[in-house]
Amino acid sequence: MSNLHQVEIEYCTQCRWLLRAAWMSQELLTTFEQDLKSVALVPGTGGIFEVRLNGDVLYARKKTGRFPESKELKQLIRDQIDPDRNLGHSDK
Repeated sequence: MSNLHQVEIEYCTQCRWLLRAAWMSQELLTTFEQDLKSVALVPGTGGIFEVRLNGDVLYARKKTGRFPESKELKQLIRDQIDPDRNLGHSDK
């Protein structure tokens, strides 16, 4: 595939959110394995949990006040890279 996408998940090391970020990256790699060039885990501080697709912020915990649900994040990424794709149980 010629147009592969890059995801970054920046997580707060002070808050110990590495496991959450790693689990989310696994979910995204499993769902979008043919579409992603990489999923990078980016250490941060200050309570950050932010997901970016090709440099654009898709989800920011500071803006919503909560963590994204796995299916919610998959839908946000799908809507950007392939809006017509059916995500199966993640679309219900």
